[in-house]
Amino acid sequence: MRPRSLSRRAVLAGGAAAAALSGCGASDAPQPSPTPSEDPEQVLLRQLIADKEHTIALYSTLIAAGQTKLTPFRDRHQAHLGELRKRLGGSQTVTPAPQGSQTAAPAPKTSLSRLRDVERRSAALRVRQLAGVSPQLAQLIASIGACEAAHALALPRSA
Repeated sequence: MRPRSLSRRAVLAGGAAAAALSGCGASDAPQPSPTPSEDPEQVLLRQLIADKEHTIALYSTLIAAGQTKLTPFRDRHQAHLGELRKRLGGSQTVTPAPQGSQTAAPAPKTSLSRLRDVERRSAALRVRQLAGVSPQLAQLIASIGACEAAHALALPRSA
C-alpha cells in the first residue's frame, strides 16, 4: 500500500496559512482529548463544527446589530459548516448549541477586532490539525484555514 500524500493544493494552502499566521495562539475553546475508542477524524470534525458554530454566532450577532456587510463572511463559514457536517456522517450530526450556552461566564463583547482575532487563531489552529488526517480531510481543513486567514485580513477595520 502506498503512503498517503497531500495534494499540492493542500500543502500550498497549509504552508501559506502557516507562513501568514506563525506565532498566533490557540483557539478560544479548550480542545477535548479523544477517548481511545473514538475515531480521531470524527473527534476533529466535531471540534471543527463546534468552532464554526461559534464563529457563525459571532458574525450573526454583529449582522443583527446592523453590520450587514459581514454577511458574505458568515455565509462562507456556513458553507464550511455544511461540508464538515457532511463528512461527519448522517447518523452523527451535530446540532448547533444555543447562543450563550457555551460558557457560564459572560462572553466578551463581539467586535470586528474580536472577529479578526478569532479568524487569526482559527487559521493558525487549522495548520496544526492537518497532521495525521486523510488527504481529503486535510485538503478541506487547509482550505478552511486559508479562508479564515483571508477573512482576518479582509475584515473591515471599522463598522
